Amino acid sequence: MWWCLLLLCVSGCLASYSPDEILSLPGLNTRLNFRQWSGYLQASSGQHLHYWFVTSQRNPETDPVVLWLNGGPGCSSLDGLLAENGPVHVDSDGRTLYVNPYSWNKVANVLYLESPAGVGFSYSDNQDYATNDNEDFFSKFPSFKSNDFYIFGESYGGVYVPTLSLKVADGSAPINFKGFGVGNGLSSTFYNDQSLVYFGYYHGLFGDTLWSNLNTYCCQDGSCNFVNNDNYYCQESVQEVFMSIYNSGLNVYSLYMNCAGGVPGSNSRFHTDLKNLFRYYNFEMPKNAATSKNMAPPCINDTAQWTWLNRADVRQALHIPDFVQPWELCSSVVSENYQRIYSSMQNFYLQLLSKGLRVLVYNGDTDMACNFLGDNWFVKSLNQQKTRDYQSWIYNDQIAGFYEQYENLTFLTVKGAGHMVPQWAPARALKMFESFLSNSAY
Repeated sequence: MWWCLLLLCVSGCLASYSPDEILSLPGLNTRLNFRQWSGYLQASSGQHLHYWFVTSQRNPETDPVVLWLNGGPGCSSLDGLLAENGPVHVDSDGRTLYVNPYSWNKVANVLYLESPAGVGFSYSDNQDYATNDNEDFFSKFPSFKSNDFYIFGESYGGVYVPTLSLKVADGSAPINFKGFGVGNGLSSTFYNDQSLVYFGYYHGLFGDTLWSNLNTYCCQDGSCNFVNNDNYYCQESVQEVFMSIYNSGLNVYSLYMNCAGGVPGSNSRFHTDLKNLFRYYNFEMPKNAATSKNMAPPCINDTAQWTWLNRADVRQALHIPDFVQPWELCSSVVSENYQRIYSSMQNFYLQLLSKGLRVLVYNGDTDMACNFLGDNWFVKSLNQQKTRDYQSWIYNDQIAGFYEQYENLTFLTVKGAGHMVPQWAPARALKMFESFLSNSAY
């Protein structure tokens, strides 16, 4: 029911003044050509979820409504707004804002939700932040009557988005639900783990000795199993892969970008993503991995967003009560209490595709947290009829990436981009987004 309440609130805001409307943003000196609201929804008993809604800069009455979800689990969708595809971004000084010329609200109304309770400014009255893949969303909520509705997300949004999409598609509310998009998503733990070994070797991250050991101990009769192999020496070799990628100082989210802060020594590692990879083996964290309340991902600098969002005047502008916890990019409490139920989204995709919904699976091709090869293998495993063979797509007279079509499902890569495609390839991401919404050529 909380989805119903949330969109009723936002829909009402379009028609008349609401206490949730943002009248000004500290640090922004530019006059905006759209309206926006920030407030709370009581999701279930004692659960208060924070949202930030921005209307389209083009035609909010007829443009699609898009829900955006960041992943983790336990990471805030305000990072998506303030650093990826939102209309305003935070300058590096943490004090001023600038307008993002490639904001997704150029062509759509976009709703950013911090979920579940405990993430960002969302909170629970009883401080109970245990949740799982099934408890985040409910099936009934109304959309804007005349607007198409889409759900987009990235990373662990690869689980959030299809599970929520099926609830929406199977619900009785009169929602004009058209489809969903997943960027660098964790769609299958098996394909993500299996493909990462190949991704690492063919990107030069480990040498012939380790590669030989992997093939000797993890492969038999031409078939390799790097994911849940009981061979002790295979497990040792896979652990070397794990450490090479996650504890070497490489930027796991964008292989060819520098690691913010330099090569980590005693800095804390990001337990959330470590839990997402090679779960069968239960690899122990390195001894030098300190714990930290700030669960920012490794090599990612969130200082500017953290500084701006925790200012008293910003919290007031966003209607955040004084008793609500300080904002963090990712919540260790939510991550530690989150129960992962699904290891594959295959069944969800097949059900959604059978309903005629349109789907976009896109990947920045330098990401190692959720690599493009694993998502490509996942898409192929759905056994859909291919309607367009693998080919390049163009932006500004340059190859922007590659894509292939399977009836209503598109798999697309963004060349040279990492995990957060709208942040690191903003112009191409907007082109991709607009082409998908309008069902036009890439």
